[in-house]
Amino acid sequence: MADSRDSSPEGLVSTNTNSKYPNFEVDYVISYSLPPPSSPSALAEAEASFTQLITLLSKTGFALEVRPGRPPTTPTSPSSLLIFLRIASHPLLEKQIYRYRVQDWLYGVRTAAPGPPNSLSQQEPITDAERLRLAYLLITKPVNEGGAGITPGLGQWRFVKSVFPLHDRRFNKQWIKDWSTKYILDDDDLLKIRNQFGEKVAFYFAFLQSYFQFLLFPAVFGAGAWLILGGFSWVYAVVNCLWGVIFFEHWKVKEVDLAVQWGVRGVGKIQLPRPQFKFEREGVDAVTGEIVKVYSPYKRLARQALQVPFAGACVVVLGGLILGCFGIEIFITEVYMGPFKQYLTFLPTVLLTIFMPTFTTLFTKLAERLTELENYETVDAHQASFVQKIFVLNFITSYLGIFLTAFVYVPFGKILVPYLDVFQLTAQKFTAEGKPLPTKEWVINPDRLRKQVIYFTVTAQIVNFATEVIVPYAKRRIFKTVEKVQTEIKGEKGVEWPGDAEEEHKFLQRVREEAGLDQYDVTIDYREMVIQFGYLSLFSVVWPLTGCSFLVNNWVEARSDAMKIAANSQRPIPWRADSIGPWLNALGFLSWLGSITSAALVYLFNKSGGGQLGVGSVWEIPGWALLLAILCSEHVYLGVQFVVRGVIKRLDSPGLQKERAERFAMRKELLERMVEEEVVSEQAEKGVGGVVDGERITREVLEEEARVHSGLGPEKVFWLRQRSAGESVEVGRGLIQLVSLANNNTAKRG
Repeated sequence: MADSRDSSPEGLVSTNTNSKYPNFEVDYVISYSLPPPSSPSALAEAEASFTQLITLLSKTGFALEVRPGRPPTTPTSPSSLLIFLRIASHPLLEKQIYRYRVQDWLYGVRTAAPGPPNSLSQQEPITDAERLRLAYLLITKPVNEGGAGITPGLGQWRFVKSVFPLHDRRFNKQWIKDWSTKYILDDDDLLKIRNQFGEKVAFYFAFLQSYFQFLLFPAVFGAGAWLILGGFSWVYAVVNCLWGVIFFEHWKVKEVDLAVQWGVRGVGKIQLPRPQFKFEREGVDAVTGEIVKVYSPYKRLARQALQVPFAGACVVVLGGLILGCFGIEIFITEVYMGPFKQYLTFLPTVLLTIFMPTFTTLFTKLAERLTELENYETVDAHQASFVQKIFVLNFITSYLGIFLTAFVYVPFGKILVPYLDVFQLTAQKFTAEGKPLPTKEWVINPDRLRKQVIYFTVTAQIVNFATEVIVPYAKRRIFKTVEKVQTEIKGEKGVEWPGDAEEEHKFLQRVREEAGLDQYDVTIDYREMVIQFGYLSLFSVVWPLTGCSFLVNNWVEARSDAMKIAANSQRPIPWRADSIGPWLNALGFLSWLGSITSAALVYLFNKSGGGQLGVGSVWEIPGWALLLAILCSEHVYLGVQFVVRGVIKRLDSPGLQKERAERFAMRKELLERMVEEEVVSEQAEKGVGGVVDGERITREVLEEEARVHSGLGPEKVFWLRQRSAGESVEVGRGLIQLVSLANNNTAKRG
């Protein structure tokens, strides 16, 4: 019989640490929230749900251990339990590996079918990322598919706060150390990220690294253009647009190459179902003949149409806020000469700081709600729709201010400024006897656009770095201090959890810290890089040093994002991906739009071309000529894109060479089998079965195991304290009863 407590034999699992069993062999930790002691009915519900949770996980095939989590500091504060999971059986892990590798082969992700399950150790080793992904699927898959059916935070599992893998701190430490001493990341660095955190995270860092390398050219060329040509140079505009086309087309090929090298090309065809999907009826699939859950495409289309008023509301509300603050800023800085001007200049910034995050948060929640209403069957479709809405929000908040300066303030300034008297008339009502405010004659500030671009490409990047790395750490420290002080002031005592075993204490303290961290969302990092690419494509013709700023920023960004994952976030679920997803379309759109805005900016503002003549008097600019410049630029862009795409596709790459070699080897092997008449049919006859039940772990088996493995280390002893699922239930219920007793004692004292 296989050892049910050791599912990580050498040759099957590759690790990046010196220890054979990092993290006490834990695969996942479930943070299980408990209501406050003052809510006995909710505690009873949590206890029943906990018992069902442990039972399902044990039947699925997980070894379980329960430990105290966050204690309730007061009778009215919540607490939590920590449930440690590990795939208990080596054969169960092999079956999962075999099942999903066969699925990959059937969908064309793999070029050859995997060998028998019992020969996995002789094939490619399973990485930490693949093992954790399969374990998570076992936790979350429906029961009828062999999983436990746990959906964190939803329905009956609302007390399951989070399910997360533990960080490999030695890997993280070495990772940060290596990256802090490197200027350029290589393929091995990306492969380590892929093996540790999955392809989805690895694709982000691969994109960031490719983007960083491509930034070397606009940084050097932009510095030369700034010194020799100045701003609004048509030479720089043409070269920058050409660079954008080449980068976009290069990345499209690069991500295919990486997908082949990492063995995930076409994995997007394997869609993960959304637990939140609500079907209307069941029908028969016209292709497969299987029973499928169906939701009316017409209803979804009608709900998707709500994106139009959503985009309109974003433009009206966010655009109105930006436009209003824009007008106030112009009036105060360039017209108003009254008292307190040095303080009033900060008013627009204060208004934007207060209202912009508020409205953005509201619209983000509205975008989430609209995406939920669209009711997608798969996670990828849901995410793609949400990204589209978020991109609209960020496009408005990031670029609208510069568009107003470039295409409204300067061309139409002399026409619109008289309407700014509304601010003066409003302010006069608060002056003594309604005296007019001192003002000066307004003159267009031609340097305003350049300063604005510098702010968004330099200052805003620094602020964003502080917001990402420094603020979360400071916030956690402050919240812990405030919570401690509040508890001491109230003088209330909560439940005292049983003490940790000495050999487990440091480990459990680390797990409790990780349970309190935020979940890492790679979408946020993609959004930052895509918006940054937009600044370079759309507005760098105003200030050619934009590329230099982004080059420095992105070297720091790669390291800060690594630090964010390693120290400020829970370890991400290692999902697979074969591209950067919907963000690729956003890149293409910004690259195309950059050809239009660059042509318009050069035409309007290039001094040698006469664009500065009649500044503030747009009527002196021939509209037909501006339109012609834009159309010519766009058509040239499309033509260049067609040529570049054709050239890049003709270039070979290591990934495509690997794919051709694998397919050739497969054809050769099949031919040899046909010639020798040794076609093997055992795999087709046996089929691929799902997991029906977990291996039963009895006290006799564990006692025999303890006798065999005498003198075990703490990582082994950790899994021997609770001998069965029943004991795990009893430990957890005992901790919950402590919370209930604390409430009863508090009531008696009252």
